[in-house]
Amino acid sequence: MFFLCLTLFSSIFITCGTEKTVDVNKPSAESTVAASMELDTTNTTAEQFELAPDNSFPYQLAEPVEEFKLPNKLKEISGLGIDATGKYLYAVQDEDGDLFLINTTTGEIEKEGTFHKAGDYEGVEMANGRVFVVKSSGTLYEIVNFKEENQELLKHKFTFNKNSDIEGLGYDPIENRLLISCKGKAGKGEEFEFKKGIFGLNLTTMKLDEKPTYTISVEAVKQFLEVNHTLEKLDKLVKLFQPGEEFIFGPSGLAVHPKTGDIYITSSVGKLLVVLQRDGAIKHIVKLKKKIHEQPEGITFAQDGTLYISNEGKNGKGRIYKFLYNEVAN
Repeated sequence: MFFLCLTLFSSIFITCGTEKTVDVNKPSAESTVAASMELDTTNTTAEQFELAPDNSFPYQLAEPVEEFKLPNKLKEISGLGIDATGKYLYAVQDEDGDLFLINTTTGEIEKEGTFHKAGDYEGVEMANGRVFVVKSSGTLYEIVNFKEENQELLKHKFTFNKNSDIEGLGYDPIENRLLISCKGKAGKGEEFEFKKGIFGLNLTTMKLDEKPTYTISVEAVKQFLEVNHTLEKLDKLVKLFQPGEEFIFGPSGLAVHPKTGDIYITSSVGKLLVVLQRDGAIKHIVKLKKKIHEQPEGITFAQDGTLYISNEGKNGKGRIYKFLYNEVAN
């Protein structure tokens, strides 16, 4: 979610390779997110939903076709991505600066290594052969030549609101950008009360949009539920969302669907999945089954639409679930 020119200003040697810091900030006060993150009415918001969106949903999220039980070092799995071939899932956890490559057929870790020191890493994504990891502070790390002798770490810094609490990271190939979601507030001021924001990062310029590309408000969700009476577990969803109360939705992961371009957003809080259309309209909301989705954190898609959702091991092992895509339903 944020912006500005990149200045490559230092390189140091670390145990896992060379680190270069790209300082995209040192902005003027009026250009920082904390000072000027206003709602852009030209951008898309989840409040612009249609009154009768399509309620069909192409996944059975209570019936995974495969389950990968993860070793203890991935109990706190927090982010999930996938390579272009669909052969490997990329995973990080929220305590150590380690990257894991998991075979999508066997569920086994085939490659792992340290990219940086310990920290709260929340999302990982592959984009055009580049590997990105985002920290809860909003710092974005780009890993070059992972586990090779010439491994490098590029650090991209942005001015995020201290209350943003970054968790989700996804690649949007349609716009050649990364999407970064805030578990916290979308910005300062009353206009951002009871709203969550998703920001776009241009991968050509490495500039972050100053205003949310998408926003999701509790009022928009409530109105969506009022006109979609056939949703599963509707009564539970209605109880979760009340205007003027705490917004029980905190984006923990996001991914762009390879077939439709829709944005899928998981929320560990409330055990939810929200789907947005390209224009920001809410397309679907799913109340996830707690027995399966104990703590949904990461989400990613293979090119054929196969969906993977990772869950932290709150009371046991971390897990990754695989779901097949039903194109007809969509």
